[in-house]
Amino acid sequence: MRSIILLSLLAFLVTGPSTLAKEFRLYYLGGQSNMDGYGKVSELPEDLKAGKGCEGVHIFHGNMGLDGKKPDGRGAWMQLRPGHGRDFKSDGSRHSYSDRFGLELTLARTLKKQYPGAHIAFIKYSRGGTAIDSKAGAQKRFGAWDPDWSGGEGEGRGINQYDHFQATLKYAFADKDLDDDGESDILVPSGIFWMQGESDADSEEVARRYESNLGELMNLIRKDLGETEKKIPVVIGRITNWKVWKFGGIVREAQASFVRKDGRSALVTSTDSYKNSDPWHYDTAGYLDLGEQFAKAVISLEKSGKMALLVIGPDNNADLHPVLD
Repeated sequence: MRSIILLSLLAFLVTGPSTLAKEFRLYYLGGQSNMDGYGKVSELPEDLKAGKGCEGVHIFHGNMGLDGKKPDGRGAWMQLRPGHGRDFKSDGSRHSYSDRFGLELTLARTLKKQYPGAHIAFIKYSRGGTAIDSKAGAQKRFGAWDPDWSGGEGEGRGINQYDHFQATLKYAFADKDLDDDGESDILVPSGIFWMQGESDADSEEVARRYESNLGELMNLIRKDLGETEKKIPVVIGRITNWKVWKFGGIVREAQASFVRKDGRSALVTSTDSYKNSDPWHYDTAGYLDLGEQFAKAVISLEKSGKMALLVIGPDNNADLHPVLD
């Protein structure tokens, strides 16, 4: 599957662009349920309900798949609007929007403010409850991203969340005209946003493998997106210190350690200030802030080229600081 993805991206990039071809900054959104999004569309400010600030931002939101099942990946490029949260579905032509949203709305708005003339594209594939480690307890119920998993049977053997992500990329890269203007467009991989880790915090053994698992997965995703000589920036959302994750402290430190060693990553820590809507998910205000902070982090990485720690102060203002060993 990986070679197919790379060939698809190369075909996307080398198709002879006309003078009307547009260049899109491409960002991938992945992880588990706090990337899916549990913010309530009904609680959105009126300007975001109307899509203000997200004009010209396109999204390909892939269907969620199950471990051990044939990859789906269907979706379509469309203008970003509210409803790309939990339970969004697509058959490739018709889309069932959710009454929930994730970080994508304020992420788009903040990126557009920074790059007002740019065309922006998101590919989103995430699945609630998933771990990276296939030995995590969550794997049997929700799935895992472990690229070496060999479970399942028949046409689903060895298929898990990483394969469903790759299938989403395959479909997204196959449609070379994002905005349906009759001209092939150019995708420029510009960032990875990853909000996940809670399901790897259910056992000490799994939690202690998180840093190496995260590093391996992020580097694979970088390659799948078509990484150039310059590393694609990665922004990690720190899991909260809520008590529902027994070994969350180990995963939190693993996330910080990955950022310190990677050299082209940022850690968003504002999550600790968010209120929860249930034992596992942020409230609407949390998702609105999360998108903004993720955007600020990737912008900082693009400007400095160095790893950074996003710190939210007592006045709720965000400051970016270098991460020091």
